[in-house]
Amino acid sequence: MPRAKRGFKARQRKNKILKKSKGYSGARNNLWKHARRAVERAAQYSYRDRKVRKRAMRSLWIVRIGAAAREAGLSYTKLIGGLKKAGVELDRKVLADLAVSNPEGFAKLVELAKAA
Repeated sequence: MPRAKRGFKARQRKNKILKKSKGYSGARNNLWKHARRAVERAAQYSYRDRKVRKRAMRSLWIVRIGAAAREAGLSYTKLIGGLKKAGVELDRKVLADLAVSNPEGFAKLVELAKAA
């Protein structure tokens, strides 16, 4: 029985990794050992940062809402508490978008929160 060499499959595996490491600098884009390590690390970072991005966006929304609320003479916590009492069910993403793109509409929500 002929000896089976793993040339094709091994090369396929290596080429898949080397293709993913395209654009990396130095040895990390063309030497197998360094490229494999760099691609694995990049995959770990991308997995972790998909979660971090959600946290970062939420904190950005909160900062924007807080700045717009302070301009209207209200703190962030009082605004959110007032909106909850008034029964307004807008999430922070929509509130931040309103604060940036439609200040008049946001001002109406602030008045609603103040009343509640």
